[in-house]
Amino acid sequence: MIKARKIELLAPAKNLECGVEAINHGADAIYIGAPKFSARSAAGNSLDDIKVLAEYAHQYNAKVYVALNTILNEKELHDAETLIWQLYNYAKADALIIQDMGITKLNLPPIPLHASTQMDNRGVEKVKFLEEAGFRQIVLPRELTVDEIRDIASQVNTPLEAFVHGALCVSYSGQCYLSQALSGRSANKGACAQYCRLPYTLMDAEGEEVLSKKHFLSMKDLNLSDNLEELLDAGVSSLKIEGRLKDVTYVKNIVAYYRQKLDIIFAQKPQYMRMSSGRSTYTFEPNPEKSFNRGFTKYFLNERSHNMWSLDSPKSVGEPIGKITEITTKYIKINSTIKINNGDGLCFFNNKKELEGLHVNRVEGDFIYPANIPDIKRSTFVYRNYDHEFEKLLSKKSAERKIVTTIELNEISFGYSLQITDEDDNYAILNFEYDKQAAQKDQTENIKNNLSKTGTTIFKVEQVNINLSESRFIPASVLSEWRRFLIDKLLSVRNIRYRQDIAPFKQTYHPFPVKDITYLENVMNDKALSFYEQHQAAVIQPAFEKQSQKDVPLMFTRHCIKQSLGWCPKEQQEKHPHREPFFLIYNNTKLRLSFNCKDCEMKVFNESSYIE
Repeated sequence: MIKARKIELLAPAKNLECGVEAINHGADAIYIGAPKFSARSAAGNSLDDIKVLAEYAHQYNAKVYVALNTILNEKELHDAETLIWQLYNYAKADALIIQDMGITKLNLPPIPLHASTQMDNRGVEKVKFLEEAGFRQIVLPRELTVDEIRDIASQVNTPLEAFVHGALCVSYSGQCYLSQALSGRSANKGACAQYCRLPYTLMDAEGEEVLSKKHFLSMKDLNLSDNLEELLDAGVSSLKIEGRLKDVTYVKNIVAYYRQKLDIIFAQKPQYMRMSSGRSTYTFEPNPEKSFNRGFTKYFLNERSHNMWSLDSPKSVGEPIGKITEITTKYIKINSTIKINNGDGLCFFNNKKELEGLHVNRVEGDFIYPANIPDIKRSTFVYRNYDHEFEKLLSKKSAERKIVTTIELNEISFGYSLQITDEDDNYAILNFEYDKQAAQKDQTENIKNNLSKTGTTIFKVEQVNINLSESRFIPASVLSEWRRFLIDKLLSVRNIRYRQDIAPFKQTYHPFPVKDITYLENVMNDKALSFYEQHQAAVIQPAFEKQSQKDVPLMFTRHCIKQSLGWCPKEQQEKHPHREPFFLIYNNTKLRLSFNCKDCEMKVFNESSYIE
């Protein structure tokens, strides 16, 4: 018999509302920002909200992971220790996602620790080290190929978590110091200024302009929805959707889309099963193109994707609609099978290749009347980045998640016995003293219909079994009261049976894969320093945020501008006509590019001080 591996669909939550809706729409686990020290400083949440979310999620055996994944100074480390105990004891969080190794040296409750992708877990040796150190889940970099993931998974037993959807940082996570160097806003402290999304001019070593005002460091959004089975077969157990700054309609749509995709796989492959309980039904048809996206890429999953950057704009383009066939001073017509609605937002790339938008006032047949007619030509391709009717659907209740149950009604000597059993084999039994009255006509359907009414509860009664010596009359009001008592007791049983994982973090002393610890390991506090020394490594440089380093790379990217422009020496016979190094320039910011073609890595250096 095949032992099924549990697979987790992990969804982001900006706040309590997003977390609850992610559960409703099919997530197996949620990750949400702590009140402080989250890598999305704009998405912190109160302890009370995390507690409410955990209570809601745990009804479905879904988990809540709290992101506490910034690097910390000495005072913050002390505050973090207090917060972690509150998250475990009061809020009932199921795990912490951390970056700072100093946290492992604190007095911690027995809460599982997950290794954030900010730790830069790109190699087998690093992942094996983290497993031996006691981390219960390890988040892989977005840049890995499926073969690299398979290689890592074949050598560890700890569950591996991989991103499958959402925004992409161009630099390896945890290895980007550009924002800190240019503005003092650290990505490793949750305050990234997103210099990667700016329009730069590419210059060569002789000062010749190669391309002007393009978004060379802005990636399209990840979408691996067609590769989920491939990822599972490679050894991934947690499929992660990015988006802790996204709004609730994004969460609803994307979570529902991936839930449906995964359930199809599970129906065909018994070696995989879902992590949590309940099934979601929807009032809409999920479609990722209708939510914020910069266009989609598979990134490096199957080696290097072409056209992985959002070169012309970092804004959302949405879903492809079609080409303009007619334009007048009042209306436009588009060759498309997609229905355009009043209130839609459309966009197109103008003759400067800049994304420009237009608002649809009204639609009459094939005639689209925008609020204003832009300078646009026939045959221009149009996208829809705001679907008014779709958003209206999602603004209401758009999903319902129910746990399947069976109810059994039996006669006992002094009345009746009711038993309810759910899909996880939890059960509740209640006995009721009641006079048995023979019914004048068969009451089977009436009893079944009444006992099946679960209303707004989390349960759905799929089957009612009635075992009576003869047809009995039980008033509807009595059955309703019994049913409410029964469902309340089952819910109480589920809540009692749910247990947080107990995972005390034990100190280990095995060697860290790197002997000399530089700014790249982001050592911000004495406890982190102690962690590396304990694991036979020497810290020769503290975190960049603690002591800036001169003439060091500020970004490490697998994305290569030369390759994306068709100038890769491994792929092209002819050399490009420009003298290197190349520079990216935006206002007073000047960045130098360095290319390690052997390892397919691009590095970005700050040379802004050289601008006169």
